[in-house]
Formats: sequence, structure tokens, C-alpha cells
Amino acid sequence: MRKSIVAALAAGLSLTLAACGGGATTTTSPAAGGGAGTTAPAASGSLTVWVDETRVEVFTELGQEFQATSGVTLDVVQKPTGDIKTDFIAQAPTGEGPDLIVTAHDATGDLVSNGVVAPVELGDAVNGLSDVSKAAFTWDNQLYGVPYAIENIALVRNNALLQDTPATFDELVAQGKTAGTQFPIVIQQGETGDAYHLYPLQTSFGAPVFTRDASGEYTTELGMEGEQGQAFAAYLKKLADEGALNANIGGDQAKQAFLDGQSPYIITGPWWTSDFTDAGLDISVLPVPSAGGEASAPFLGVQGVYASSHSTNALLANQFLDYVASDEAQTKLYELAGRTPASTAAAAAISDPILAGFAEAGADGQPMPAIPEMAAVWNFWGSTEVSIINGQASDPAAAWQQMNDNIKAAF
Repeated sequence: MRKSIVAALAAGLSLTLAACGGGATTTTSPAAGGGAGTTAPAASGSLTVWVDETRVEVFTELGQEFQATSGVTLDVVQKPTGDIKTDFIAQAPTGEGPDLIVTAHDATGDLVSNGVVAPVELGDAVNGLSDVSKAAFTWDNQLYGVPYAIENIALVRNNALLQDTPATFDELVAQGKTAGTQFPIVIQQGETGDAYHLYPLQTSFGAPVFTRDASGEYTTELGMEGEQGQAFAAYLKKLADEGALNANIGGDQAKQAFLDGQSPYIITGPWWTSDFTDAGLDISVLPVPSAGGEASAPFLGVQGVYASSHSTNALLANQFLDYVASDEAQTKLYELAGRTPASTAAAAAISDPILAGFAEAGADGQPMPAIPEMAAVWNFWGSTEVSIINGQASDPAAAWQQMNDNIKAAF
């Protein structure tokens, strides 16, 4: 059975803050001279790593640092976020896949069950990684990737528009309407929906995506059936009727509305906060208030690097994994990407109120399920929520039950 990660994720996050064809390839080059008498080591090989569009610059620069110290070249190949796992599973056994991939921990179940990733042995260095991050990449008591960052969504407030946030989501919506803005809050959706950004509200109704056993492991039993899930479905319709939820507002529109001062609140992650502060906004990062009476628990995600079990460069791949686990690399990744490091030492050295706010918002967070059944959930979840929000589903409770039935049939 997979190691329990629920308690470790919630506790560990707070503690840390006390590609081949079709993609654009960037090959790292030796760093320019670093000082008198220093030279970059001779190249001793190369590795190919697949990353998504949000990480291509980060890992290109990290690869330059790695090459300067190891002599190993990192060929960074950009792939669409949604294609990395599926293309890797398809191509790795043929020898056409990369040596390494960078993606979130919820891919672990599919990657391990398909036999395309190799176990990771870090020696004593593993002790420097937080429990939350190690647990996320552990399957059957074996570590299958090197985590480097932890993230979750939270409520972000424009302090120029409002200063005190109420304790409940209904009160927040009412307060937001007094701000004199176009929207009381923006939560990205779009034509296919976005269940991820609505999940803190859903969990506050006691309707988690899957139930968990006594050890905290996710089961394959849906937890969002029944009265709690149907109450959340009705609440989606209520938010839409009040102008607090709009299916036409996707990610870019939500971000721009907040930047333009059209909303005092947005639910989002750390990937946009630097854009907000660069634009001169004074922001606070806060927990999402409860809508259903229970704690609002966002998904917790851990980013990391996996090594292909089919790589012909296993020694070099392990050398890069050792490097990623180091405090030096984890600090560099934080500086480049602005995420809480998986390294406890690197995280402890950070004094950042924005990251501290995300940690507080994720204190009750739930790990993104890594079980293979999660793929079937995404196929129906967001589209059902959108149908409720835009009024296409006239009976939210019936639509929600049909969604659950469809998901179980897909299992």
C-alpha cells in the first residue's frame, strides 16, 4: 500500500516555512568564466529532460549551473503540460523518450504502474527533504522522484480595495460587492471548467473527491456523492446567480481582472503573485473561507523530477537527481520559480510573507490524488460544474449525481 501522505502534507508544508519531437529544445552551454583560475569541466555526456512551458526557462538556467559543475549537458525540451505524462508513458519503452521528466506528484501512480520510472536512491541526502515532499513521491514505500517545490492555491486580496476578510465565503461575496468593482471575486473556470480552483469550496461541504482509509490512503470510493456533494452543486448555482462565479472567465481573464482592479479577491496559486506585485499591487495571501461549514482544503501539489527506467544514461540521470536534491539547487529553483522548496534547509532560509500565506492556506490541504482512477474524474468533473454554473444543468443535484455515475462507469 502506498505510504500515507495526508497528514504529512498538511503538517510538512507549514514546517518548511518556520521531449523530443514537436517541442522547442534548449541546450545548456558552459557558464562563462567564474573567476581567476576557474574553468568549466569538460563535457562528459548529455541528458534530455521534458518540461512544460512554465518551467523551460527555469530548467534551462538550472541546467547551465549543473553543467558548470558536472560537465553534463542538459537538453531541455518544452512539452505541453497535459502531454508530458501520456507521451512519456508511450515513448519511454520504445527508447524515444527522455532521460528525465519534470511534473507534479499526482502522475506517480500512472508512471509506476506503467513501469516507466526508476526508483530513486539519494542516500543521506533524502533526510534533507521535507516529509511532505517525500511522501508525495513515494509509492509502495519506495521513492520514485526527487521533489523540489510545494504549492497550493489560496485567496489573494487586493489590500487597496479591502482590508479585512470575513470568516465565511458568503460573507466574503457580500463584502466583495461593496468594493465598487465589477466582480466580488474571480475564480477561473473557462469552457471546460476548473474543478481544481473550486476544490477548497467543495471540501468545505465535506465532499472530497475520494474517501480515505484509516491510514489516510485514498481509496477508489468517491467521496463527493450524496447530500454533501449535492449541497455543493447547489452552492455553485447560488454563486453563479450572485455574480461570484462565471463560466466565461478563464485563467487569463481572471488574472487580468484582478490586475485591473476589477475584483478585490482572486483564488489562485503562487504562479501569478509575482505578476501582481510587479504591477504594484499590495496583496495579502489568505486561507479560502469556508462555504459549507468545514475547513476549506485546497489540493496540495509537489513538483519533482522523475528518471526514466528505460534511460541509457542512468548514471548521469542519477547524478542530476542528486544535484536537484541539494540545498544549492533547491535554493536556485526557489529563486527562479518562487515556490516553497522541498529542502527543509532551503525553505527555512526563506522569509517571504506571500509564501507564508500560501503555507497557512494549505495547512488543511489534501494531496492531489495520484491513483490512476483520478484521470476518469477530471474528464467529467469540470464540465459538470460548468453546466451548473452556466445554467445548462437545470437541476444541479441531478447533474452532480450523473457526474458521479459517469465517473464510476469509467472506472
